[in-house]
Amino acid sequence: MPYIPFTEEQKITANSVELADFLRMRGEKLERAGREYKLIYSDVSGRHDSITMSGSRWFDHKNQVGGGAIKFMQYFYNMDFPAAVQELLGYSVEPLQRSPPKTAVQAEKPRNFRFPEANENMHRVYAYLIKQRFINPEIIGYFAKNRTLYEDKEHHNAVFVGVDENGVPKQAHKRSTSTFGKSFRQTLEGSDTKYSFAHFGESEKIFVFEAPIDMLSYLTLNPENWQKHSYIAMNGVYENAVLTALKGHSNLSEIMICTDNDEGGIDAADRLRDILSDSGYADIKRILPTSKDWNEDLKQLNGVEFLPAVPYRRLEKYHETAGGLQYLRCRPERLISQISAAFRNRQYKYLAEYALAGSAFFIGAKDEEAMFEKLKSKLVNEYRAYIDKGRILAKIDNLKSAYSAVYRDLKMPAHTREQSVQTAKNLFILADCAVKICTEQKLCQKNDETESETSEMSPGERHEVIRY
Repeated sequence: MPYIPFTEEQKITANSVELADFLRMRGEKLERAGREYKLIYSDVSGRHDSITMSGSRWFDHKNQVGGGAIKFMQYFYNMDFPAAVQELLGYSVEPLQRSPPKTAVQAEKPRNFRFPEANENMHRVYAYLIKQRFINPEIIGYFAKNRTLYEDKEHHNAVFVGVDENGVPKQAHKRSTSTFGKSFRQTLEGSDTKYSFAHFGESEKIFVFEAPIDMLSYLTLNPENWQKHSYIAMNGVYENAVLTALKGHSNLSEIMICTDNDEGGIDAADRLRDILSDSGYADIKRILPTSKDWNEDLKQLNGVEFLPAVPYRRLEKYHETAGGLQYLRCRPERLISQISAAFRNRQYKYLAEYALAGSAFFIGAKDEEAMFEKLKSKLVNEYRAYIDKGRILAKIDNLKSAYSAVYRDLKMPAHTREQSVQTAKNLFILADCAVKICTEQKLCQKNDETESETSEMSPGERHEVIRY
């Protein structure tokens, strides 16, 4: 396609398109997954549901790639940049042809799920897991005996196997045992992601991990009567295996999410919690490793270098901002002018405070200040960083929409009880939008300060900061 001089505004608009609505209008199948949507599609290798999306952001959990709406069109439909922007802006109405980023061409026959040939022994897997990862040999032996862990013959990778309800292998995940170069991890093509490396006991508890080594590390750290409980590794963030395990084992009711203590792990935990809650599971708990993950905890215990937990700045800043909101007594006759002034002057903290105080008033609580504190806690508890990753311009658009809804409500001459409840909800949404923009501003300010500090350092000092 020839070069098209899109304006910056057109590019931003295209990249901010709500993907779920866009794809649904074009006939794609989507399923709700917590606060996100899963794209469901089929090709020669079978049915796929590894792509999730929220707003204009998407992520392919199988291939570990994601981004905005434009990148999605390039990735999924194999479009070039101009064609992707035109399609998202609505300039093109031609039928879309999918690109197979996850499979080969249509003429190719589907590949059968095949295990790598097993090595005659597991010397390298044992050596790697014991010496490098500090896993208890007895735990390794348990899974090896059950044939859900073995060493492949060609590359000497550790192979972690997922079996179905009848013990038939359905999924396999390879992990390199080499201590040199970049580590290698791969889920075998043709694997059924409804199953994964796991152990099922008789108690009501199931512990959920990101990866098999996290799971083995946790068992090493907590060996007492471990076999009576259930454990499963998602091999990334596939929730399918967890849902299949819960449906297939009626004894399981208490879910312990044990994902990593970093941005990806916290997002995965919140996302999984929402999906499980929507599926009717209520007893869900979160167990955090002290370090970045459970194997890093094990390394620390054994006195070797380990990776610490990684702070989640967006989550921390939102909680800090929401927790710092101050109660401003709501005067109904002045609320619309107060909110409008704060909105016009971009005083987003004041806007959040006025909106939350107004929400407490319209709820009709006897103690408005106590209700204000409850609403603050609700903001903190319901915030999900994994769906708050859009551009600030998109967040400003959300704020404008929330403000318009509140303005219409407050202009009404009188409110029924139902209308008051709806106004309280709209004010709460406005407060949330304002806090999100405050959070974004703090993050941008922090980034600017870091860049300024780095630019003033000597080359050697700057290298240390970047390396860290």
